[in-house]
Amino acid sequence: MATYIGFLRAVNVGGRSVPMADLRGLLAEAGFAEVETYIQSGNVRVGSRARSATKVEKLLEKAMADALGFDVPAIVRTPRELANLVESAPTSPLGAGARHYVAFLRSRPAASAVTELDGWDIDGERLTLAGRDLHLWFTKPSHEAKATNARIEKIAGTVATSRGWKVVSALAERWG
Repeated sequence: MATYIGFLRAVNVGGRSVPMADLRGLLAEAGFAEVETYIQSGNVRVGSRARSATKVEKLLEKAMADALGFDVPAIVRTPRELANLVESAPTSPLGAGARHYVAFLRSRPAASAVTELDGWDIDGERLTLAGRDLHLWFTKPSHEAKATNARIEKIAGTVATSRGWKVVSALAERWG
């Protein structure tokens, strides 16, 4: 059985409340093994007989839609992919004081989107794409940033969900 890490988009925001104990239970009922969650923002580790992250994404989304009655996009990485993300993280182009986030993308963007994302040069914001993961650095409050999840999805042409670097690092240490 393979292990996968799911990053669920828009869980426990905007009235879409899902207690993590309930999430663990519904995923176990759907056939996932060794289900664990980390904090309340939709980070889940599962064991599955499925042989690809893409298949696990579909299985997670179906299980949640069936049980919750609304769609929850899932972006999945392997433990090795998560560990590699942290180990190979680029340094901040905005200095040590910048806050670091990662937007997990479902698929790698087209070349034109890569150019736009890597060329992002808005005051207090920089982006660096590394495969299907987009590093974001802000020197201003994130709610003031132009690089929102919705905008990233529009540019990249794929589903995205973001996490703070502290959470990403903790998950890599815990599950990577």
